[in-house]
Amino acid sequence: MDNLSHSLVGLAVGELVQRSLPPEPDCAAHALRRRMLLVSCWAASNFPDLDLVLGRLMPSPLGYLLHHRGYSHTLLFALVQALLLAALVWLLWPAARRQLQGSAAARAGLLSVAIIGLVLHIAMDYLNSYGVHPFYPFSGRWVFGDMLFIVEPVIWVAFGVPLALMLRARWLTLLLLALLGAVLAWAATFGFLHWASVLGLVLGGAALAWLQRRAAGAALVAGLLLASGFVAVQGLASSHAKRIVRAELGQLAPASRVLDVALTGFPANPLCWKFVSVERDDGAAIYRLRRGMLSVAPGLMPRGACPAALSDPVAGQSAGFAIAWESQASLSTLRTLAADCHFHAWLRFARAPALGPDSATDARFVAGDGKNFSTFRFAPFANLPCPDHVPAWDLPRQDLLAP
Repeated sequence: MDNLSHSLVGLAVGELVQRSLPPEPDCAAHALRRRMLLVSCWAASNFPDLDLVLGRLMPSPLGYLLHHRGYSHTLLFALVQALLLAALVWLLWPAARRQLQGSAAARAGLLSVAIIGLVLHIAMDYLNSYGVHPFYPFSGRWVFGDMLFIVEPVIWVAFGVPLALMLRARWLTLLLLALLGAVLAWAATFGFLHWASVLGLVLGGAALAWLQRRAAGAALVAGLLLASGFVAVQGLASSHAKRIVRAELGQLAPASRVLDVALTGFPANPLCWKFVSVERDDGAAIYRLRRGMLSVAPGLMPRGACPAALSDPVAGQSAGFAIAWESQASLSTLRTLAADCHFHAWLRFARAPALGPDSATDARFVAGDGKNFSTFRFAPFANLPCPDHVPAWDLPRQDLLAP
């Protein structure tokens, strides 16, 4: 997920933990504890993304692909990071250190927000098609949620509106809410967000604002329920979308086995989806990738009504399903390439490896000419020694390499 979403969730959890703890003996101490918990949970909610500095351990693009969402995005290392964060607060914040020495509630709160913030970061990153491998070193398997777009305005509204209304400076509250509204309007105007989604977000934000005025703090709980409910709806829609894709592909290529369907949702829109499928045809000794779009409810929102800026150009087929791009390669070619240590390292990330004459790319991220941050160009690695620091993640497409 984007770091704004991580930050808003961290601040909201910090506030909820603060409200759940018994009050400190005086107002100053209570205010200090609140600041400490909000800052600490915000930091914990972004801490795992510091793994970006590890990208220099390997040549591009391998460093980014294999080390981002790497060790710092595992449950075991989340505990290590929680202890590190608590130690930094203790060492670098003298006033917080004095409070922690004398307040059991403050100590419990700090440990809670550090762990919750880190675990929520991993859980939120799981929700999209990029994936995480949270159970390393016990398992190097990638897990993919295939539910949410990488930027999700529902989270911005669910947590941003209540948090903005808690600010003492009214002008700052109005400025932040106006900025949020302007961003939503811009996204809809330029085809990133459907206007029906904007209407739903505005109504949801208005309801949270009304609730915040009626009962301070209740809007955060309602925002948490709103965000959780949206994720649940996206999960159900994602499962239904995968069934649709598998059924359509089964009719197009009965001789192939559908190994995987990677889904990307549209922002604040459980009806529209983009997919990348991976099929294996043993009879022809090939594997095939397809990329397309679908609507899980074409009667309510035909595929052509999905936000244009995020849609692939397609023509024909049904109002609910269309294929925009497809590619195939021989299984033997992929296996031959996998004998190279650099390409084999790349395969520890690639969920949908599309092969070209001079490069390979992960078809989940195809745009324009097909080149993107995942693209692996063969020539620069031709004479390099095998890379060091290769993480032991499982290969997502081991099912293509096996006989």
